[in-house]
Amino acid sequence: MSQLIKTVEDGVMKLVLNRPEAMNALSRDMMQGLDDALAAAASDRSVGCVVVRGAGDKAFCAGGDVKSMAAGRDHEKSYEDKVTDLRARMRVSELLHEMGKPTIAMVNGVAAGAGLSIALACDMRFAARSARMTTAFAKVGFSGDFGSHYFLHKLVGTAKARELYFTAEILGAEQIEKLGLANRIIDDAALEAETMAFAKKLAAGPRVAWWHVKHNMKVAEEGTLSAALDSEAARMIRTGDTEDHKEAARAFVEKRAPAFKGR
Repeated sequence: MSQLIKTVEDGVMKLVLNRPEAMNALSRDMMQGLDDALAAAASDRSVGCVVVRGAGDKAFCAGGDVKSMAAGRDHEKSYEDKVTDLRARMRVSELLHEMGKPTIAMVNGVAAGAGLSIALACDMRFAARSARMTTAFAKVGFSGDFGSHYFLHKLVGTAKARELYFTAEILGAEQIEKLGLANRIIDDAALEAETMAFAKKLAAGPRVAWWHVKHNMKVAEEGTLSAALDSEAARMIRTGDTEDHKEAARAFVEKRAPAFKGR
């Protein structure tokens, strides 16, 4: 049984973390499959949006496979090799955050540890009312990985991020919504349908513009106001030359919905 299920429909690539018996904990095989799929999505013109969810209804992803860690199968590797291996696996967070396409975490159930990190790496999070989020790392004596320090402090502020790391508090839907960790809280029964409908709407939108929006956001997150303005100016002029912009302008005049082609 594949530990990662990949489907593409109406321009949306859906990736399902498929270890429900282990609350979709991250195995090496799953991480490799996720990395391969995200790299393919980033360069595939037929894909306009990516959605990640967990199999079943109990967990989005419970984080790293603690049982495998306890077995210590990497004990013969050097410190440097271990760091190199982990850093390579963490590329999935970069791909989710920086690929030129919208990415959505469909948080069904628990998102803990590295599972929370992966959800935070996405552009948006649509969470079920039963969803729970926790940094979790402190409970197993870890500092944390997969970018959660970077993403969490930007979403909730540095003081609250530190608190959530130090306490590993389990957040329910009300707290998740209050802290802005999810874009939408959705009744469990409607989570799949509403998330996929939104993703398909994005995939049908001006994909070239989305690519430039993602790059503008990266510059804004990491640079100065001047750098952000420079990026916006260059990319605004570039998107103004696209077929999608010209089609949208015609559609506005003609009072109809635009038909975007991603060009």
